[in-house]
Amino acid sequence: MKPAHPAGVTIEPIDGGVTAPAGFRAAGVACGIKKTGALDLALVVADGPATAAAVFTTNKAQAAPVLVSREHLARSGGVARAVVVNSGCANACTGPEGMAVARSAADFVASIAGCAASQVLVASTGVIGVQLDLDKLRKGAVDAAQALSRDSHGDAARAIMTTDRHPKSAAVAVTTPAGTFRVGGMAKGAGMIEPHMATMLGFVTTDAAVAAPLLQRALREAVDVTFNAITIDGDTSTNDTVFLLASGAAGVDIDDAAYPAFVAALREVCGSLARAIVRGGEGATKLIAITASGARSEPEAKRAAQTIANSLLVKTAIHGGDPNWGRLLAAAGRAGVAFDVEHATVRVGPVVLFKDGVPFDDRAPDAAAYLAGADLDIDVDLGAGGQHSATVWTCDLSAEYVAINADYRT
Repeated sequence: MKPAHPAGVTIEPIDGGVTAPAGFRAAGVACGIKKTGALDLALVVADGPATAAAVFTTNKAQAAPVLVSREHLARSGGVARAVVVNSGCANACTGPEGMAVARSAADFVASIAGCAASQVLVASTGVIGVQLDLDKLRKGAVDAAQALSRDSHGDAARAIMTTDRHPKSAAVAVTTPAGTFRVGGMAKGAGMIEPHMATMLGFVTTDAAVAAPLLQRALREAVDVTFNAITIDGDTSTNDTVFLLASGAAGVDIDDAAYPAFVAALREVCGSLARAIVRGGEGATKLIAITASGARSEPEAKRAAQTIANSLLVKTAIHGGDPNWGRLLAAAGRAGVAFDVEHATVRVGPVVLFKDGVPFDDRAPDAAAYLAGADLDIDVDLGAGGQHSATVWTCDLSAEYVAINADYRT
């Protein structure tokens, strides 16, 4: 269930993706990093200095672009003018040469954008352990700079894809007593997806004016219940990044009074992108919302929901339409949180299959019929007597996932 919007605030979906907010242009081009000739470089440029915030992977094997972008945000004091993203090569675990390429890419884009190198953020996605061709990236940056437009957000969203089946974009217009502003974004991710930051690449913009500390706070708050609440395969990438840039072009200042409306809009956009990642996961046929309720604390609820969502047995059972409530119960019981099987409840859609120690296997056909759908809700009450709940979105596990990842490098 979506949280209610703050009083006097309306949030409506709009077109435009990452360039829906005023003050941003984008482009997506092919520069030869991908052998297929597909779009593989995206550029997002702010018309002027934008406030910037970011969250990065918690994986200790961090890619060069993650390290360089961290440095730049610290050096600039949270100001950015451009984001350059390539797909087809992660530039991860590539040593000093990889760091040099990431820094050189930022330097080159800075010369194009007319800003300091510290105001350029970089991101990469693709195969780990392969050196990124700087000459190709530079050529792509030149071509992308010439193609920058508010109408090219679709090309930018396609250029950051790897095994994604579809581009992922979202945007909303927010009307508040202080005025109207917009939030937009794009994301990529289909495999190597698991919470612990935001396990993918995400680029979000707003034309509201937000001070850097408040922008960082808002991003972390939104990420925690969106990008940090999804999982496809339980793997956290070396490159995971979410950037948020605020241009201020709408003339609406986000202060303490306007903050709830801003966070609500941010959650709307990030939530839409996060669920699109799961829906388009490698080999996925179903989007599954796993809710753990009755927990003694919110962290315990989230841990239980995440454990269930990552269970291979749960994911394969759902793929096959098998209402195997025992797998759900077993996953909840090993989550390492307060759990009482004698007071637990398992619900698949509207069908209660287990409650207070008693199974209802006669209802299995109804649950199986429900599992034939593409959008599923599953709830496990932990029976711990608490009032807290949390939802994690996941997908089923199919043979196609294995086929994709068995020969990803080849």
